[in-house]
Amino acid sequence: MGMPKVSHPPRAHLDRPARRKPPRHSSKSVRFTNPKTAVAFSSSCYRAFEERTKTSSNSNLPRKFYARDTVRVARDLLGCVLETRVRGAVTAGRIVEVEAYVGPHDPASHGANWLRTARTEPMYGAPGTAYVYRSYGVHWCFNVVTERDDYPAAVLVRALEPLRGVKVMSRRRSQDDLRLLCSGPGRLTQALGITAALNRARLDGVRIRIKPGTLLSEEDVGSGPRVGISRAADWPLRFFVEGSRWLSRRG
Repeated sequence: MGMPKVSHPPRAHLDRPARRKPPRHSSKSVRFTNPKTAVAFSSSCYRAFEERTKTSSNSNLPRKFYARDTVRVARDLLGCVLETRVRGAVTAGRIVEVEAYVGPHDPASHGANWLRTARTEPMYGAPGTAYVYRSYGVHWCFNVVTERDDYPAAVLVRALEPLRGVKVMSRRRSQDDLRLLCSGPGRLTQALGITAALNRARLDGVRIRIKPGTLLSEEDVGSGPRVGISRAADWPLRFFVEGSRWLSRRG
């Protein structure tokens, strides 16, 4: 089976960053096939990709994983494992919720209309690197840079299922409720020790990396509008693992 066709906002040309109307979408979850017993990845597209690259579960995702369409990268990150090593402490969680910010034509993106500042510069970096910024001057947000150099596209990681270093996460968060450790972009960065020190870091290094993880079937992936934005608020570019108890919000 090929990857189901799901439309997403049109792409702008590099030399003509004109604003365009978003396509008509349904905000309902995208539903696919769900084998209860097994672990298949978020898209058949990634299964083919994994076969071609021969990526093992103990290695990092290769750079070419990120150098693809942002929506596909966002979907395929679900089930992967984000791991950090900060001050000698290793913490890790399975990615269960993400949002795609698809380029200069995306009004909700930090790179909308090719805005390029000291803050947004890492978003224009190489695919497979980190874009870390402070939200509202309060907490850090972690993004995965996608597509190609000098193109502002990224995936915001919104929630994780805690897997490793839970005691460290609890101490950093002053939180004993496991469900609240990483259920939100600010919570997960605090739990994993992600700060500006990891901005621009490659995602296959010692301090921070992303590895293949639990395989999900296509039916296990839901979609809906992104959270906390006022522009392009109806674009269904938030992707999540259906039924996960670790999400920042339901559905």
